[in-house]
Amino acid sequence: MRYFIAISFLLIVVACQKPKRPTKEWAIVLHGGAGNMDSTKFSAEDIQLYEDGLRAALDIGKKALVDGHLAIDVVEKVVKNLEDNPLFNAGKGAVFTNDGRNELDAAIMDGRDLNAGAVAGVGDVRNPISAARLVMEQSPHVLLIGKGASLFASEQGVEMVDSSYFYTEKRWQLLQRSLQKAGKNGTVGCVVLDRNGNLAAATSTGGMNNKRYGRVGDVPVIGAGTYANNNTCAVSATGHGEYFIRYTVAHDISALIEYKGLTLDEAAQAVVNGKLTNEAGSGGIIAVDKYGNITLEMNSTGMFRGWADASGNEGVAIFK
Repeated sequence: MRYFIAISFLLIVVACQKPKRPTKEWAIVLHGGAGNMDSTKFSAEDIQLYEDGLRAALDIGKKALVDGHLAIDVVEKVVKNLEDNPLFNAGKGAVFTNDGRNELDAAIMDGRDLNAGAVAGVGDVRNPISAARLVMEQSPHVLLIGKGASLFASEQGVEMVDSSYFYTEKRWQLLQRSLQKAGKNGTVGCVVLDRNGNLAAATSTGGMNNKRYGRVGDVPVIGAGTYANNNTCAVSATGHGEYFIRYTVAHDISALIEYKGLTLDEAAQAVVNGKLTNEAGSGGIIAVDKYGNITLEMNSTGMFRGWADASGNEGVAIFK
């Protein structure tokens, strides 16, 4: 009887405890792609350009968070900046398909209500991440593709461009050399915890160089390359998309936190350097949990990344 009363009292105490507050007022992480990159092939000038690009996007997100903007607004704003930077394989710097076209994908997710939106295979939308957000907020759907996605974006007032806008000589030469199996996996992404305790994730990509047959990777697949849930974490992935889809990487990290009680670091390591490594799924993820903890986990030699939080923890990096 005493044992029963003691257990009952303990359960009441636990039930009455207030939910744990975030340990940090805000936090942000972003990435610009990952892969098995050879650092010797990057000049000091190249590294400086990439680091400057990461810092510029990071500063945009930091300012917005300090000013009290919502997480969903911040991730869109940051990813738009990365889409407009031709250094990264998203938006302006998108790679070319086998037949010389650009096919872009993007996704965004709001951790408050699990609402999400995505577009895939668009070639005339300047900022696919904004089109993805409109799918989330202005349609009953989650994923729109190809001409239908472009038509919807145009009707919603998204800036449309001629396909020549996406052309960069560097990406064109990449196609000509057929470097499909070398270099980095190109994607950009951002995850955020805002001052209200809300999480959000956004990811955008120019796809896979020299791809054929209308291939779509993990980025616009909610739960694979993009996921956010206020109860756990927000995740954006970059890597070999087929593997990230098969293992629903982003959601799996959230599920390990929710159902097994793992920390963010433990969950990310178990997936990225456990399941994916065993199946040769090269790449990485960025994530932030509901307490403001951040992680940047990869099983490749490098990932373009940046991070900051309200406690002053801040930096950018490329290689391991």
